[in-house]
Order: sequence, then structure tokens, then C-alpha cells
Amino acid sequence: MSRILAACLALPLSCAALAGAPQPPPVTARAWLLLDATSGQPIAGGNPEERIEPASLTKLMTAYLAFAALRGQSLALGQTVPVSERAWRAAGSRMFIEPRKPVTVQELLRGMIVQSGNDACIALAEAVAGSEPTGLPDPGHYSTASDLALLAAALIRDYPEHYKLYSEREYRYNDITQQNRNRLLWLDPNVDGVKTGHTERAGYCLIASAKRGARRLVSVVIGSPSERLRARESQKLLNFGFQSYDGVRLYQKGQAISKLKVWKGSERELKAGVATDLYVTVPKGSADRLQAKLFSRQPLVAPLAAGERVATLRVSLEGEPLGEYPVVALESVAMAGIFRRIWDGARLWFN
Repeated sequence: MSRILAACLALPLSCAALAGAPQPPPVTARAWLLLDATSGQPIAGGNPEERIEPASLTKLMTAYLAFAALRGQSLALGQTVPVSERAWRAAGSRMFIEPRKPVTVQELLRGMIVQSGNDACIALAEAVAGSEPTGLPDPGHYSTASDLALLAAALIRDYPEHYKLYSEREYRYNDITQQNRNRLLWLDPNVDGVKTGHTERAGYCLIASAKRGARRLVSVVIGSPSERLRARESQKLLNFGFQSYDGVRLYQKGQAISKLKVWKGSERELKAGVATDLYVTVPKGSADRLQAKLFSRQPLVAPLAAGERVATLRVSLEGEPLGEYPVVALESVAMAGIFRRIWDGARLWFN
């Protein structure tokens, strides 16, 4: 899991630490976090790094790995999966699969995502890797609100073609119709996921995501005292994020931020920019007070490949650090001929 999380998002500093930042509403939960998934910035949180029992939020990791297997073609949506006795006898919420009744990967995904079936989760996990995470309590089974937000954002970003399953309100299997437990799917047309969880020890948990325009927020609420409260607190956080903060696109993918000097290269300089659209999240109405400074890696010695990191962009708001972002070469620069390399080598030695 740590390898996947490391690749999820580069987290800048929290906007909540900025002077004059809007204060979040009180949240009735053991731990919580509001993340702007478009920029990767956490907006506000309460005990976001505290170890918590994730309950059925665990199924996000099972889904991520199943989606990866589908993309890697080691699984197929129409593929029939055997139902082990362990999956059939799973405790807790179920989709009611049976050992002698064929079930496809596509059916299991809906059973796990919409119906939160532990039996579906076990069957999928066994098909992918032979293990069986379900969300049931275990001493070594824990996470944090921060990690769960990263995982949800990565799932949405990396597998949009499958993420749409999380917006389905009900699913019928084996003549049994079960509704999605995410009440926000009925209450807010902008909400399109993600996952609920509940055990006696974990309390009521909900990861919710909403998109308004180009901007997406993810809220994580862990350990609310009731199903109604987890939905109310999640909605409260999403509304706060959209109403109190703006998402600002600083640079487009491939847009040149600067031209940097190159040594021993066939070209004397290269264009540098960002590999993906760069968004930042700031308190509403403060975008005109943003500042960005580029710190180049020096000396830049050829050969340099397009996409190679060559600088860091440090963004601040009214002098307070907001985040650091990688800047990459937008073009390749080959090694120069022998005479230029010698000349530049001598100049570098004197410098």
C-alpha cells in the first residue's frame, strides 16, 4: 500500500496553516480530512494522521488493485471467478454469492462497491492475489484519514472508467436488491462516490467526493456516532471547501515557465514547465496575491531528456509557503560536440 500511496499525490502544505485562512466548521468525528483532489492540497483536518480502523473503507484498496489487474489484463470484466467457501461464508455485509453459481468480475465489483459485500471483496482479492482483506477488525489492520484521502483521490484519478461504479445507487444480485449506503448520492447531485464503512470499534465512516466544474474535493470522516451524522458532516465539509476556497490553475501542462541555461549541450537553453496542469487551492478571493519562484537545478549538463526534473517551483501566498512542485524539461537536449564540451567544462571549472 505504501508504494501506491507514494505515487498518489505530492502533498503541498495545508491551506489551513495560512494566516487568515477560513476556519472549518466543527466536525463530529474521531478523525477527518478535506482534500482538494484537483490540486492535491489538504484544506483542513482533525487528527488526520491518527491510526484508525478503516472498516469497509479497506475495499478502496481492493478496488484499486482489481482495477489495476483489469488494466494489466490479468483480469477481465466478463471473466468468471470461482467462489471459495471462505468467500461464501464471509461475515458482515454480503452480496450473497454462492459456490455453485457462476459470478463475473463485473458482478463482483458492483457487489463490493455498491453493496459493500465482504464476500465479493474476498472473491476478488483471491482472484487478484490470493489474500482476502474485508474491513473486519484485526490488530494489524489500520490506516489514517490522510492515507485514505490519498487512496480515494488516486483511484478517481487513475481509473475514471471504473470510478463511475461508485455513483450507482443500488444493485440487484441473486434476486436481492441492496442500496448504496452513501446517502449523499441522493442528497447532493455533485457527489459521485465514494465509500462507507462501519464497525462497532470504527464507528460510522464515509469517504465522499464531489465535483463542481473542473474542481473535485474528497472528504474523509472517521468515527461518527451515526449514519446520519457521517453524511451530514461530510456534506458540511464539502460545502465548506467549495464555498471558502478557490482552485487556481497556475500553469497548463506543457506551458513553458522559464528557459534554463544548459551546459555542454547542442542547445544553450531549454524550455521548462510542468508535466500536468498545476492547480493550487487558496482562500476565496486571494488568488491575485499568489507568488511563484523557480529554483533551477544547476548546473544543467547535457544530455537532458524531456520530462526530466530540472527545477522546483515554490509557491507562496502573501509570503507564506503554500507548496513545492516539480518542473521538468519540456524538450530534450543532446550532448554537444567535443569542442563545446571542452569549452563549457573549462567555464564550469572557473565558475
